[in-house]
Amino acid sequence: MPEPIDDLLTPQALAAARARIDPARARPRASRADLGGTVAIVAVDGEGRAVSLIESLYMNFGSGIVARGTGIFLHNRGAYFRLDAGHPNELSGGRRPLHTLSPGMLLRDGRPELVYGTMGGDGQPQTHVQLVHAIYERGLSVQQAIDAPRFVYGRDSESAFADSVRVEARFDPEVIASLRARGHAVQVVGAYDNALGHAHAIALDYERGTLAGGADPRADSLALGL
Repeated sequence: MPEPIDDLLTPQALAAARARIDPARARPRASRADLGGTVAIVAVDGEGRAVSLIESLYMNFGSGIVARGTGIFLHNRGAYFRLDAGHPNELSGGRRPLHTLSPGMLLRDGRPELVYGTMGGDGQPQTHVQLVHAIYERGLSVQQAIDAPRFVYGRDSESAFADSVRVEARFDPEVIASLRARGHAVQVVGAYDNALGHAHAIALDYERGTLAGGADPRADSLALGL
């Protein structure tokens, strides 16, 4: 990265990023495709220690190389490297590639309060924002937030790279019409579509001493207390 991460997260930098968003007009998208197989798992133990874990091969079958004697495919997350000299993601020694893996954990006063994650390539941070908004601003429970209709930009029925917005059919028709009026190409999909992420989350309530978990109906998933 040409700039330190902390510089990109200052109030001034975030305000500048928000100012580049036109609420009345869609912007063109340009980025690499993301095809892959990813698994997200979250866990909290009896002492409040929390883990948000994502494992990914990136593309189907990853690199196509199997570690001898293990049956385990090696990933190809290095596919995001670039051969362009001077590019922020230039392939060179000691460098790590840009990737989409985004295990999530929200802290309050240094303690985990919401542990969450999802698969979905570039859709991961989009799902994260929708979950946090639903829980903290709409007052939904963890499971209600996961069940709520979602959208994702950049994926359609044929590709993980598309200049379109996929929205679940449960959205208010006025919301869908508003997106189209802004210039977005909108694809309405089923009520619980696989491409909208497989989100999982655990909320920790320290006052009550309880955990609340949720799993995504868009995939084979389970929230389990042991």
